[in-house]
Amino acid sequence: QLQLVESGGAVVQYGDSLRLSCAASGFTLASYTIGWFRQAPGKEREGVSSITRSATETYYADSVKGRFTISRDNAKNTVYLDMNDLKPEDTAVYYCAALTVFTGDYLYSGAYDFWGQGTQVTVSS
Repeated sequence: QLQLVESGGAVVQYGDSLRLSCAASGFTLASYTIGWFRQAPGKEREGVSSITRSATETYYADSVKGRFTISRDNAKNTVYLDMNDLKPEDTAVYYCAALTVFTGDYLYSGAYDFWGQGTQVTVSS
C-alpha cells in the first residue's frame, strides 16, 4: 500500500521550533513532488509548503514564509518541514502528500494523493 507517514508533531510554546518528518511507505519518495498541508479545527485544509523531486524548487504559503523551511533527503526517503517562530495560529494537524496531478498550483491539495494520517502540532501562548 502506497502511503506517507508523518511524525514529529508536539505541543510547544509560542516562538518554539519543531521539525516534522514525512516518510514514504511502499514507494520511492524521490519520484514525487511532496507537499505539506495543515488543517485546523473548523477550517479547510490549506497548503503550507511543497518541494519538487530534485529540490530545485520550493513553495510556501504567505503565512509561513520566512519561518518554515521544507527540505528532502531522497536517500532516506524522507521530506522534512522545519518550523521556527511558531505561533498559536500554526496549531493544526499537519499532513504530507505526493503530487499526482500537475495543475500549476503546488499548494493545491486536490492535486495530491497518498495522504498520511497526519501529526498534531499545538502551539500554546
